[in-house]
Amino acid sequence: MKVTDKPTSVVLADDDVLLREGMASLLQRSGFDVAGQAGDAPQLVTMVRELRPELVIVDIRMPPGYSTEGLEAAREIRASFPDIAILVLSAHVEVEHAMDLVASGQRSGYLLKSRIINVDDFIETLRQIVRGGAVIDPELVKELVAARRVSDPLDVLSAREREVLALMAEGRSNNGIARELFVTEGTVEKHVRSILMKLRLPEADDMHRRVLAVLTFLNAQLAGSPAEDLADAVG
Repeated sequence: MKVTDKPTSVVLADDDVLLREGMASLLQRSGFDVAGQAGDAPQLVTMVRELRPELVIVDIRMPPGYSTEGLEAAREIRASFPDIAILVLSAHVEVEHAMDLVASGQRSGYLLKSRIINVDDFIETLRQIVRGGAVIDPELVKELVAARRVSDPLDVLSAREREVLALMAEGRSNNGIARELFVTEGTVEKHVRSILMKLRLPEADDMHRRVLAVLTFLNAQLAGSPAEDLADAVG
């Protein structure tokens, strides 16, 4: 981030005060403006309405019930303020809980706390979400792939193109995908163009079309999920 750029404003929500304070410190050192911190879901919603941050980072399980209060707050925020970017954090893979939020559109992310092991990657993920991306934890992508439905709109893609699209769903850049698959970035660009063409996505800017491709992938995987309401959420 350039020095002249206005810092991205963030509101954090987690009942673990040490984790929350640690993340706040990390974000401030990385050039973000931590506008507020919340310890429960109602406080988060109130704070967002008052501060209107650009990014919200929220834990799924929060007081008082420690079930899906954080997720419900995130859904309320998304409904009221669709331009606010939202990153949902979870201690466990919970496909049935968060994917409808992530698959609802741009500026969304779902990460497992235990898999955030590289600070630079985490910060870049936040910036990507703020820029309009949709980022899914690789473990969640694996769960989705395992739940494929019989009638799959992704059947038009080759095996390699499916790999590329799955990595796109994880938030990987073309360069990151190239490193993962041991191919050149030019090769990845060709695969991405082919994916966008085969999925018949409408003409738009590259970032928007990539998000649409990821949402198509999520839609296909969610339809095979045992949670029946997920297909309705993204359909």
